[in-house]
Amino acid sequence: MITPLEPGLFVRHPVHPEWGTGQIQSVAGDRVTVNFEHVGKLLINTAQVALDVVDPE
Repeated sequence: MITPLEPGLFVRHPVHPEWGTGQIQSVAGDRVTVNFEHVGKLLINTAQVALDVVDPE
């Protein structure tokens, strides 16, 4: 089952786990703004990267 991305969900970047857990701030089509604990806010193109949804720690 694929969880739709929406603000408030916690995610991890599969290629950059060192960024830590991020919380989705906004979603606009394939563009998702995520606030990661170690690198701050980043704009992720979900057409190129499948973020992993995680439970908040």
